This record gives sequence, C-alpha cells and structure tokens, in this order.
Amino acid sequence: MSAALKVTRPGLFDTLQDFGRIGFMALGMPTAGAMDRVGLRLANALCGNPAGMAGLEIGVMGPDLLVEADSVRIALVGPLSPALLEAPDAPPKPLEADRTHLLKRGQVLKVGMIEGASTAYLAVAGGFALPAFMGSLSTYARAGVGGFQGRKLAQGDCLPLAREQALPGDERKLGQPFDYGSGPIRIVWGPQDDHFSVRGRRTFTEAEYRVSKEADRMGIRFEGPTIEHAVSVDKGGADIISDGIGPGAIQVPGAGLPIVLLADRQTVGGYPKIATVASVDLPRLGRLLPGQTVRFAPVTVEEAERLRRDQEARIERTVAGFVAARPPGGIDLVRLYEENLIDGIVYERDHASR
Repeated sequence: MSAALKVTRPGLFDTLQDFGRIGFMALGMPTAGAMDRVGLRLANALCGNPAGMAGLEIGVMGPDLLVEADSVRIALVGPLSPALLEAPDAPPKPLEADRTHLLKRGQVLKVGMIEGASTAYLAVAGGFALPAFMGSLSTYARAGVGGFQGRKLAQGDCLPLAREQALPGDERKLGQPFDYGSGPIRIVWGPQDDHFSVRGRRTFTEAEYRVSKEADRMGIRFEGPTIEHAVSVDKGGADIISDGIGPGAIQVPGAGLPIVLLADRQTVGGYPKIATVASVDLPRLGRLLPGQTVRFAPVTVEEAERLRRDQEARIERTVAGFVAARPPGGIDLVRLYEENLIDGIVYERDHASR
C-alpha cells in the first residue's frame, strides 16, 4: 500500500509549489512557485527538508486530508487554526500552527481557514513522490502543468508521499512568529519609469492603493488614484515594445492603475513598468487579501539588496531558534527538565481533580 494524503474535502485553491521553474522564461514558460517563499522555507525547515522542496500552498481556506500512511510528519506555517479528527465520530481536536505534527493512519487533518492573510503552507517530511516538470513540482494551473495533474486539488485526490512512515524524532515549532515587516512596500524605479510624468510618479508613491478583487497568483490589480503617463514624441505613453517581466514588476496600462505581477506572471508584456517590488517585500504581497491597502516607497538598488540580506539573516535566526513543541494535551518534558524544580514534584491541576 502506497503512502498518501487523500483529499476528502478540497480547500479554495490548494496547489503544490516549490521555488519555481527556473530557466525557461525564454521558452515562454512562467516560473510559478511559492507566493510566499519565506513561509514555504520555514515549513520545510521544520520538517528537515531542503528549503525549496515542494509543499502545499493553501489559498484562503485549506483542505481536509486523510492520512493513508503508517505515519507522516507535517508542518503547518501561517495564521491557521487547524484541527485533527482521530476517529470518524470523535470531535475535532484543535492543533497549533507554526509547528510540526505527527499524524497516523486514519486521522484527518482539517487545515481550516487562514486568518488575516491569503496564503499559508503545509510541508511533509520527505516530500511528495510526484514527477517534476521542467525541473520543478510547481503547479502552473493556466497551462495545466506541474504539481498534481497541473491543477488545484480536488476531492478524492491522493498525494503520494516519499516515505511510508515518519522518521523518529521530536516535534518542533517556531520560537516566535517570523516578522514579515510593515509599512510601505519598497520598490525600485524602472525599468520604464521615464514613461510616466513627474506628477504620475509622485501620485504612485504618495497615494494609498487598495487590493481589488482581481488578485490571484498571476498578479494584483490595485484600485486608487490614476498614474499619469508621459506624452512625448519618444515616449509612447501606455505602450511599449513587449519585453521581459521579472517578479514584482509593476505594470501601468492606459487606465493608469498599477498591476503588480507575481508568481504566475506572463513572461513578456507590452505595458510600461513604473517600478519593481524589492524582493524583500514579495512575500508580503503574496499574503495580501482583497480590500487591504498598501503604499509604495522607492529605495535604491543597493538598499534593496541590503534589505534582502537582512531578511535572509532573520530567516536563518528563526530557523536556528526552533524549539521543542509540546505534545498536544501532555506535559512538555523537555521544557520541564529545563526548569528548576523545588521539590521534584509536578502538580497538574487536571490530574489532581480526578
């Protein structure tokens, strides 16, 4: 019997994603990959996986997953309130997020809703036993490639696991939540900021923009004040010769409203790009929900690079700061042994009242 996680109830938009399909944009193939690479990386680190191993990207609401394996260790990272069904007639038992859990055959993991963000991640120790497409397990649903049959998960899908059972080991959790930062989204001007008037560039950095309902893995359309294009003989306003589009590129079509292009972005486009989101803030964009507001603030290339290095150092400190996770409903012996006990006796109120 092959080990698997079976989808008994699908979520809203759950896909397998790794760090993306790198090196094929010249062939017209988008990179896809995780919207929040930090979240995926932390989930993998908790499971002892390589940083870029494919995990389940959960969009807004997660699935119910039946364990069809002797055991499996998973990690959930993000603002989730998951629960576990240990038997069909048993009440769901709340679980913590931002930690690992050892699940056993017949149990059902109810991933649940994401609170205050659009994206969370589930990693499996050892990963999924699925074939790569162009070197990646990332799902690109628009073309029907990668991941599990090139699409979001549906009821009855069985995700094969690389391990028949979990390896021995303790559960771990984040010592403290990772700080994604706050304040304006940092951007670097260009490559076509000269296609916009001085007033248009000022509007872009001084106004507040709201995430519209047209927001998905391809990009986010923002609502707010229109950005004025430059009109001159050598600057064609809202039209350019199509060129390559990198992650976080901010196009401004003729309507004057910005579109930030994300993981499933097209490889080329013919609208001028006023700026590009600094890579340090791409994970923040990947977590935005419709209705949330942002501002944009320009930084230099050198500052953007420094911010990304600082973020990398914070990620490494977070991983180094993982701590032992308390067993649900039990005494955390690791923490207990670290305490200075006066008389060596542990008094537990629940047990004493029985």
